[in-house]
Amino acid sequence: MTTPLRLAIAGLGTVGVGVIKMVRQNAALISARTGRDVQIVAVSARSRDKDRGVSLQNYDWEDDPVTMATRDDVDVFVELMGGSDGPAKAATEAALAAGKDVVTANKAMLAIHGQALALAAEEAGRVLRYEAAVAGGIPVIKALTEGLAGNEITRVMGVMNGTCNYILTRMESAGLPYDEVFAEADALGYLEADPTLDVGGIDAGHKLAILASIAFGTQVAFDAMELEGIDRITIEDIRQAADMGYKIKLLGVAQLTGRGLEQRMSPCLVPDTSPLGQLDGGTNMVVLEGDHVGQIVLRGAGAGEGPTASAVMSDILDIARGIRVATFGQPATRLTQATPAKAVTPAPYYLRMQLLDKPGAMAKVATVLGEAGISIDRMRQYGHQDDTAPVLIVTHKTTRAAIDAARKAFDAIDVIAEPPVTLRIEQV
Repeated sequence: MTTPLRLAIAGLGTVGVGVIKMVRQNAALISARTGRDVQIVAVSARSRDKDRGVSLQNYDWEDDPVTMATRDDVDVFVELMGGSDGPAKAATEAALAAGKDVVTANKAMLAIHGQALALAAEEAGRVLRYEAAVAGGIPVIKALTEGLAGNEITRVMGVMNGTCNYILTRMESAGLPYDEVFAEADALGYLEADPTLDVGGIDAGHKLAILASIAFGTQVAFDAMELEGIDRITIEDIRQAADMGYKIKLLGVAQLTGRGLEQRMSPCLVPDTSPLGQLDGGTNMVVLEGDHVGQIVLRGAGAGEGPTASAVMSDILDIARGIRVATFGQPATRLTQATPAKAVTPAPYYLRMQLLDKPGAMAKVATVLGEAGISIDRMRQYGHQDDTAPVLIVTHKTTRAAIDAARKAFDAIDVIAEPPVTLRIEQV
């Protein structure tokens, strides 16, 4: 008789509780699909007495997750505590060193320490799996490491933070300003304890860095990510984009070129008729492009108890079946250290600025753009505000380098009240 696969779960928040429910409710289904039972033997969390809505009486309680990770009666350590360092990293390292397989949902830990952890897993002959770390219930990790493994991936793109997508779509549908929708999202519990992880693009950047590593065979390089959040997007930006047939999304794009690895997570305009443009609420979408398969679009719930627990269980079931896949799709020793590169593919840009009410202000702006090699496609001035005038400019196709040069030159002309909002217009 095949022995059960024995789990230890560290972290009993929404996802941890969801995993416990799935193990219990779908026990017969799991056994039928893997050929062996899956059992929980021990759990750990910060508070033992908290009511989590599920009974823990059949499991051993461990105050120290590191101790639990090294127990002799544990086959798989399930890390659901979160945090790039601290107990999560220490317990993961201890589990691998003790010969345990590890399943985690911890995107921050993988984005920062992924290479070292992958090497540790390989040295120990164990697997480190993390389907739940990226895009919740969407099986994008498996799509890259397994389903599309025969393709050369040319681009990875997507909306990977449901909170930001909720804020931007709510601003548009309700006609509300950013600050009001931000407060609403906070009251609903959508924001991380540190909101900048969401609205600053950091959470989504962690996910993109992981996907880029798998897609392009490079070491995880989150520190080379170009990051820009959504906190400067106004309801006027939302409305102007809609008038032009676009939606604003926090969009991640990664691709490997002859110049190096491009990774950017920033607000962009996308056509409102595109799959990304039609993505509403807290839903995530990842677009993968391969040389033989073409474009694959994956859409689904990016967070929540059920979807994320489902992703955790998919990794557990793979281990139960004996499926062993390298952490980032190929041995960590073969992953290259890519040169960071900025996007060079030309695209139109949307610029919004507050011009001071001074003679010749617009002429100075046009001169700066011209000297940077940027031509204006459309321009609109609307509604004076005290001593400033909001101006909207849409450029013809240009490069990010030209936009950056213009933004730097704007500082010297003394006619712009604050740094302009600049958004790339992506044709997707």
